[in-house]
Amino acid sequence: MSQRKAAISFIFVTLLIDVIGWGIIIPVMPNLLKQMEHVDTGQAASMNGWLLFAFSVTQFLFAPVIGNLSDRFGRRPIILMSLFGFGLDYIMLSWAPTIEWLYVGRIIAGITGASFTTAAAYIADISTNENRAQNFGMIGAAFGLGFILGPIIGGLLGSLGPRVPFLAAAGLCFLNWLWGYFILPESLSKEHRRPFEWRRANPIGSLLHLRKYPNLNYLIFSIVLVYLAAHAVQSNWSFYTIERFHWGEGMIGVSLAVVGFLVGGVQAGLTRYVNPRLGNARSIYIGLILYTIGMVLFGVATKGWMMLVFLVPYCLGGIAGPALQATITSQVDVKEQGELQGALTSLMSATSIIGPPMMTNLFAWAINPSSPIYLPGAPFFLGAILLGASAIIAFISFHKHKDPIVVAEPSTVQDDIMHP
Repeated sequence: MSQRKAAISFIFVTLLIDVIGWGIIIPVMPNLLKQMEHVDTGQAASMNGWLLFAFSVTQFLFAPVIGNLSDRFGRRPIILMSLFGFGLDYIMLSWAPTIEWLYVGRIIAGITGASFTTAAAYIADISTNENRAQNFGMIGAAFGLGFILGPIIGGLLGSLGPRVPFLAAAGLCFLNWLWGYFILPESLSKEHRRPFEWRRANPIGSLLHLRKYPNLNYLIFSIVLVYLAAHAVQSNWSFYTIERFHWGEGMIGVSLAVVGFLVGGVQAGLTRYVNPRLGNARSIYIGLILYTIGMVLFGVATKGWMMLVFLVPYCLGGIAGPALQATITSQVDVKEQGELQGALTSLMSATSIIGPPMMTNLFAWAINPSSPIYLPGAPFFLGAILLGASAIIAFISFHKHKDPIVVAEPSTVQDDIMHP
């Protein structure tokens, strides 16, 4: 039991440092791209969308390979490989003289971007039905806390130069790798491992793996819409707030720290009390509705402080994520958890191939002087439409399979209907 708790603690810290590294660089990306390529905010946003596209295409291709490798060789070596690869990526980003080298760095990160995929499988390995949702909530908690610390650090370091935060992110990744090398235990016993099969390790085959669970079809479509909508915020926040409210790196960092504080509170605190009492179904409904409301409010904000206030309903929507994740993983055999997480990561990466270019180019078009209307909030309105549709599809899924929407105890997670 103590070893299991120690493992969960390490995975939490691993994810935390990963997110801090990611959060550090977000506030400086707009100015880095504008300085490097001598472009305006809209053009920089579009370039950032294509950089995210390169990362997502690569991760889409390699995530199922990484997931299947973790089912074959264990979680530990894959997690350590991922941490080392991200460290190399940040070093390359800190040095890159042209945007082409930024693409090379993003491709390396896409190949090695297994931390969240394999960490989720690690959590599934050591979780029981009673604590599965709570343990998956730690992923969101790490994301939240990382976003409290990362953007603030990035905003401060960004004042020293747009490349300095990348070196800090690299240092964190290598320190985490070193720590994990010495203390991280393996979670997947040898008797639960399976041979690596290429037919199960390609992205199309990985996605087809989800067809084994027909009761989840509607809910998986709902997740696709959530993933797409999320890029209205993920891909545009820095650029939107610079354009609309003239924020600098420091204020962008503060706003993202607020996001982290709220997400951490929801995932580490609220989820533990709300989800068992509402049940997975109601948690999903309410979460998606709150996400939708938050998106609309972002799009109509006229003052910078409004964005901070409107983060509250948006982040409260995070109660949906652990319920969705717990529902799906509880129906999969322990030997296939890595494959499942690889499939879900491939699904997320597939939507990330579409989402960032779609949302950033919509933003660039909406603020272009030649556009028929100046509407910088256009990506948020599109995101709200997608999230509203996701809530409707989730409702149809529950109704179609006749699963009762009742208050659920944590021990009955696996019996709920058949998750950003």
